[in-house]
Amino acid sequence: MSTTALLRPVAHHKIHGAHYDRLAAVYVRQSTPQQMIRHQESTRVQYGLVERALALGWAKPQVLVIDEDLGKSADSAAGRSGFQRLVAEVSLAHVGIILGLEMSRLARSNRDWHHLLEVCALFGTLIGDLDGIYDPTDYNDRLLLGLKGAMSEAELHVLKQRMMAGKRAQAARGALGMPVPMGYVRRPSGEVAKEPDEQAQAVIDLIFDQFARVGTIHAVLRYLVQHQIRVPQRVRFGPNKGELVWRRPNRTTLSNLLHHPIYAGAYTYGRRPTDAKRKQPGRPSTGRLVAKPEECQVLLPDRIPAYISWEQFERNRRQLEANTQAGLGVIRYGPSLLSGLVVCGRCGLRMASAYNNNGVGLRYSCARELVDYGGAICQSLTGAPLEAWMSALVLEALEPAALEVSLEVATDVEAQRQRLHQHWAKRLERAGYEVERAARQYHAVDPENRLVARTLERQWEEALASEEQLKADHRRFLASQPVTLSASEREAIRRLASDLPALWHAETTTAADRQAIIRQLVERVVVTVQGESEHVDLEVHWIGGHRTQTRRRRPVARLDQLSYYPALLARAAALHQQGLSRGAIAEGLNAEGWRPAKRRQTFTADMVRSLLVRQGLSSSKARPRSVTREADEWTLPELAYTLKMPHPTLYAWLRKGHLQARHDQCSGQWVIRADASELQRLRALRQAPRIWKRPASRASS
Repeated sequence: MSTTALLRPVAHHKIHGAHYDRLAAVYVRQSTPQQMIRHQESTRVQYGLVERALALGWAKPQVLVIDEDLGKSADSAAGRSGFQRLVAEVSLAHVGIILGLEMSRLARSNRDWHHLLEVCALFGTLIGDLDGIYDPTDYNDRLLLGLKGAMSEAELHVLKQRMMAGKRAQAARGALGMPVPMGYVRRPSGEVAKEPDEQAQAVIDLIFDQFARVGTIHAVLRYLVQHQIRVPQRVRFGPNKGELVWRRPNRTTLSNLLHHPIYAGAYTYGRRPTDAKRKQPGRPSTGRLVAKPEECQVLLPDRIPAYISWEQFERNRRQLEANTQAGLGVIRYGPSLLSGLVVCGRCGLRMASAYNNNGVGLRYSCARELVDYGGAICQSLTGAPLEAWMSALVLEALEPAALEVSLEVATDVEAQRQRLHQHWAKRLERAGYEVERAARQYHAVDPENRLVARTLERQWEEALASEEQLKADHRRFLASQPVTLSASEREAIRRLASDLPALWHAETTTAADRQAIIRQLVERVVVTVQGESEHVDLEVHWIGGHRTQTRRRRPVARLDQLSYYPALLARAAALHQQGLSRGAIAEGLNAEGWRPAKRRQTFTADMVRSLLVRQGLSSSKARPRSVTREADEWTLPELAYTLKMPHPTLYAWLRKGHLQARHDQCSGQWVIRADASELQRLRALRQAPRIWKRPASRASS
């Protein structure tokens, strides 16, 4: 034992010389910043533990004060750098005793508390509070410390439950004050009121009106950006707290505005619950969800001044849900008019729209079995005929409303312009007020105080420049959109609306406009292709419950897909037995009403020859005598017949380089080399499922 240890007074029988060779750590903590302000006596008492360490025999340089956790809760060690530092110092055998006001100051979690006890027992560190000094290696002291930790954790639970019960009771009355979104302010009395600024109220109304018109958040955002409309926000923190500022609109702000029930006059509590599975340790703001109004703990309608009715809020919710992938999806700016509406009549799943030929060709296909399980495509069909049929049905349904449409369109266009002009008037009024205020401030200052006068003069000049720029923008806006519709504009609207087909097919009517019209009338379109034939059964489910069932004829790729193919072969053979030429047979088939595959409306002599060749009633003529070729060489008609595929498809393969071919100079025909292995490869290529790729330029746009 050293001489210094012998000279130290032993203030407690549990304190030994080895403890004096280390530090005495004083841990100071308050749970919240409000407690630091309102309960300063507790903080002073904790700092006063330094005097107790000195009284126990530690020298002042050996007393370590750890107060980094002031204003932090002890429910977890995460985020408490002071507690983590204390554990680290104990683990390095630097601490002889830990002094705290009570055990709850150190930890209110049994996990953190027992971890500290294990470390203190391992390195021989004592723990002291106002009740005494404890040795974690002693059984009785360890038992008492464990009991104090359990009581501390239970006390925290009771306190939280008591506070949450009070909050819920206050929220049930609608008296719990919470931050309000833009468009609202909270008065000193606690009452929630609309934003007193008229321009701010007008912008909120404009956003809701525009969403009712276009139906998507992105379209509303584009509208606000196009017309240079900013959204109002109240500063919540800092020296400018409470000041009204104007900021750029963004998607998140618009989404929060459209989803919040406060704009329909409802008071809610529990709208942002926390999912424990998504919560990340040390990050209290993570794991937050947005609950539906009916899932909130408290929902009190008609408690707050409303911008919209509850019925309009529900319509907006349904539209937002329909815009997601789980619903119909948003209106796409592609050529597809029925995107999200076409349902497979075989499996009941939604059919996807796919584009080919640089976005010009459109197909609707049910490929969920192929995508999910690697199976076959359920069914698919060309989109152009289907959309032509639906366009005719929609125009037929809209014919009685032609006059009403013409009047409503004119009224709607003029009302939209009027709202924009009102917004411009408020912006000009605000700019004029800023100029007048800057002028009053400049004239009120002492002219001899140039330090202040120069600053106010510069602010006045900036306000004048901003006003002049705004007036110039307003003049350009008036030139592009006058306040009222001109006589020619009204006449054009009436002329187009009275002729709905012309309005539907007009160049100014986009595919997105047609999609929006169809979605207002049609709930879904159930499509069922009969086998691989040309027959398609349609069942149109109109909004309101009415249904329309019809059967249509679609173009097919091959003659053998036609439902009347056997009868067609028999009729062509019968006409051939009568000694008619191919041209005469084609005229006879056309006169009798027979129709070929694809989009051709009449038979030709070459098509009749193909029908006769398939039955062995005529020579192929696919091997001209002038064609010189070697073994395993074929002409295009021969190979197309052997592979049982359309001649144009095989020629497209030739152009794409899928075939080994040469051009015969004598006959002018293509000669293709295909042995047994090559024929097997081509058949496999024919059977492989087709993948419709969207053009890169369209996908990026």
